[in-house]
Amino acid sequence: MYRTDRQRSNLADVRLLGRKKDESVIVDRAEAGDASEAALSSASGGSRVPQTTAPKGRPTPRRDAGRKGPIAPAPMTAAEARARRKSMAGPKLSRDERRAQSSERRAQMAERRERMMAGDERYLLTRDQGPVRRYVRDIVDARRNVLGLFMPSALTLLFIMFAVPQLQLFISPAMLLLMTLMALDGLILGRKVARRVDEKFPENTESRWKIGFYAASRASQMRRMRTPKPQVKHGSRVD
Repeated sequence: MYRTDRQRSNLADVRLLGRKKDESVIVDRAEAGDASEAALSSASGGSRVPQTTAPKGRPTPRRDAGRKGPIAPAPMTAAEARARRKSMAGPKLSRDERRAQSSERRAQMAERRERMMAGDERYLLTRDQGPVRRYVRDIVDARRNVLGLFMPSALTLLFIMFAVPQLQLFISPAMLLLMTLMALDGLILGRKVARRVDEKFPENTESRWKIGFYAASRASQMRRMRTPKPQVKHGSRVD
């Protein structure tokens, strides 16, 4: 007997290379997805979980919340992009106006730096502001510190080491001795400054470690390179 129904091939559901998906398969998958969503909503009591991620091609709600007004479409050509940049840049300035603007900006920056170097509280960095930090700077600037010899001593020893390689055996112990002396000097200076700050500013809440580290870091710089500039001379009495 011949079979009236053809036996279904095993390759019916296999996707072959170079062929697009059948529309029936896409429709079946969409229906299956809708059925699964309906089952989930019925299982959760009929309340559908809101979608947290915006669809592809649309801005997220958090990013879109800060924008006001309509959003301009993206430029389609390079000419449109150039035109938009020109419109956002404002009126075009002439060469003389640009020079005047740049010279004014440089003058403002020079004035700000000059006032900062002079110790004006309005132009100082946050780490240098306050009467406590000014008092610490005066103590450090009035004292001759071994830490200030770090840069010139290190450069001198390195120059000697490269100029006379035979002295490398003696350069390493000299460097270790110099670093030990500087560490001891920084420790002594930090303890001294912290004690004097506690005596002069008993209401100060800043930790002694921060004050000592600030004093040691300023003392490690060369005097002419300190910012702001020293306001007292060597050997001056700071009360």
